[in-house]
Amino acid sequence: MKTMKLGTSSLEVPVIAVGCMRINSLDKPQAERFVQSALDEGATFFDHADIYGGGECESIFADAIHMNASVREKVILQSKCGIRSGSFDFSKEHILHAVDGSLKRLKTDYLDVLLLHRPDALVEPEEVAEAFDLLASTGKVRHFGVSNQNSMQIQLLQKTVKQPLVANQLQLSITNANMISNGINVNMENAASVNRDGSILDFCRLNDITVQPWSPFQYGFFEGVFLGSDKFPELNRKIDEIADQYSVTNTTIAIAWLLRHPAHMQPVTGTMNIERLKDCCKASEIRLTREEWYEIYRAAGNVLP
Repeated sequence: MKTMKLGTSSLEVPVIAVGCMRINSLDKPQAERFVQSALDEGATFFDHADIYGGGECESIFADAIHMNASVREKVILQSKCGIRSGSFDFSKEHILHAVDGSLKRLKTDYLDVLLLHRPDALVEPEEVAEAFDLLASTGKVRHFGVSNQNSMQIQLLQKTVKQPLVANQLQLSITNANMISNGINVNMENAASVNRDGSILDFCRLNDITVQPWSPFQYGFFEGVFLGSDKFPELNRKIDEIADQYSVTNTTIAIAWLLRHPAHMQPVTGTMNIERLKDCCKASEIRLTREEWYEIYRAAGNVLP
């Protein structure tokens, strides 16, 4: 597994992050096999959130990996907070409470990375700064970031938050690529030219914030997986053709497409299927050509101006 620096931090991480949102769909032996398989692949970065399974996913993961001091040294743990039932909450009180809950469930003294999960319309950056300062000074969190935030929202936080924001977890896939398309269609009068996120991709590159694509196989908002879908026949034909050339699966090529982008992204997988996870990890060894990248982009229905 190839590695990369996470944002401006000194943290060396695998280029593939293992998302644990669905680990509560596995029984204990299955969860143990899944986590061990990830470790065997060098996929030691595990992405969590306090909202996943109502916290259950963090507990299941800790049991599955048999968390102890020795194990903790070998893995990188990221969790997210801020989503509550019916609202979002970036208050100091909630952030501190949420982190304590995640630490207890994960059976660890610290998180390597904490992300703020979904923008809170009532955010007070000063409260976030106070929470981050306390978490950093007590050693409970080593690095900080955000999720699903645009350029101005990040700048608003950075006005008072002292710690660098090292990651931004954003929805991105071959079929959900507006953050790429609006940069290609600058000055055009078409739907793809609409800047819906404040040029977040360029902003993250300019500020050395690692983009972590979530749902890298989904189209729409959890509407389904585009691989093998009859809604995307041309895309699947092209992906399968390129997969055959590299002697890998279509899963590998879908992740390799994200890794080929010069932003040096860290895709977050969501599969609980061991073989599919292995296919995701194989993408770290493949570098698509420029021509292949654009062929896949166009096959998804994107039109170059």
